[in-house]
Amino acid sequence: MKFQSQRIAWFFFATCMLLFSLQIVYGFLMAFAHAGYDVLHPLIPFNAMRATHTNLLVVWLLAGFMGSAYYIIPEESNRELWSPKLAMVQWASLVVVGVIAIAGFHMDWWEGRKFLEIPRPLDFLVVINVLMFIGNIGMTTFQGRRYTTTGIVLLVGLVSAALLYLPGMIWFDNHVLDSYFRWWVVHLWVEGVWELIMGAILSYLLIKLTGIDREVIEKWLYVIVGFTFVSGILGTGHHYYFIGTPRYWLAIGGLFSALEPLAFFGMALYGITMARRGGRQHPNRVALYWTVGCGIMSFVGAGALGFAHTLPSVNLYTHGTLVTAMHGHMAFWGAYAMLVLAVISYAMPQLTGRKLYEGWMAEWAFWASNIGMICMTGAFAVAGVTQVYLERRLGMDFLEVQKAVEVHFWALILAACLFTVGITLFVWNFIRYGMPSPEAVQPDGDAAVPAK
Repeated sequence: MKFQSQRIAWFFFATCMLLFSLQIVYGFLMAFAHAGYDVLHPLIPFNAMRATHTNLLVVWLLAGFMGSAYYIIPEESNRELWSPKLAMVQWASLVVVGVIAIAGFHMDWWEGRKFLEIPRPLDFLVVINVLMFIGNIGMTTFQGRRYTTTGIVLLVGLVSAALLYLPGMIWFDNHVLDSYFRWWVVHLWVEGVWELIMGAILSYLLIKLTGIDREVIEKWLYVIVGFTFVSGILGTGHHYYFIGTPRYWLAIGGLFSALEPLAFFGMALYGITMARRGGRQHPNRVALYWTVGCGIMSFVGAGALGFAHTLPSVNLYTHGTLVTAMHGHMAFWGAYAMLVLAVISYAMPQLTGRKLYEGWMAEWAFWASNIGMICMTGAFAVAGVTQVYLERRLGMDFLEVQKAVEVHFWALILAACLFTVGITLFVWNFIRYGMPSPEAVQPDGDAAVPAK
């Protein structure tokens, strides 16, 4: 690393490891409940498990994006972070919000809106937290000694994600209106501005790991940003098919959702091409695995599997079934979880000066977690198709169908065990790296602008 203030990223990465581990625990609880062993229901009802599982995902990914920004923006701006103290306050407040939210889910204190279940008072704390974050990285960027496309796209993506949180804070008594604007947050995050964040972080990692010329890689970044905005914004329509909105959303959602895989195909092509064209043989091969794998797996999960049930004539039968879980798990894993793990894999040796990527553990973590996720996706797919046929085609009762697909969740649990082995190895390797070391700072180029 070049700057002392980059060490702050470690606290966000450590938070990621903790929350990700906790998310996996709740995933197992849900899987056993689906398999017919919901023994903890009196203590933790299934709806609380699900809300905790999905919101932990959102929070640890956001923590990962924030940590990535605190690591990348100083280098891209060639100056120390504007206010390291403000960054630490922001990290602490994020942890407090997360703890209160999780406790609230278990005490039935929540909004009940999918992915946005946190209690309304916490929404305002989130806004304050994000304003501190945006202000810090914004001042770092605009007072920096250089401007790069990678840094600007990352900043635009993060600011857009913050602004798009606001529609989710508007309350509507009408359920259709409430759902309509809720998707402005959820869809336009994961299939819109988060893709900008993804493209910028991939750009940074590929420049560092492959040695490819910055001008070449950032031209590709413009193309990906264009595809994202063309397809992602109006692609929101695939959430409006059958909720009471006008019928023209069937055409709009179907057309632009069909274009969305092009953006993720661009990501995959982007990563593979840049890795092949780069002349540098970086010793941290595992970080490159996660980086290129992110592009490939995001295309499979978010692109191909998303397209598989996004057309209105198909979605009529698959909406709200385990087919959605099939797409969602692989999409979030490939597009965003792998991205955060790629940044951590690259940054930790720089932060600590230790080269633990040279051992077997880092590579086994990559392969075990990815093979496990592929098998989990397959189990969800079989269970989902079975559910669609029995419930939506034959008209069987919902609970009878859930009983019929229980057997498929044992395959899911076995696959999840392999996935957990991989993540456990990754987390253990993270712990072995230890805390960031001041001695790991290796300035290069012009003298850095100091922090305030």
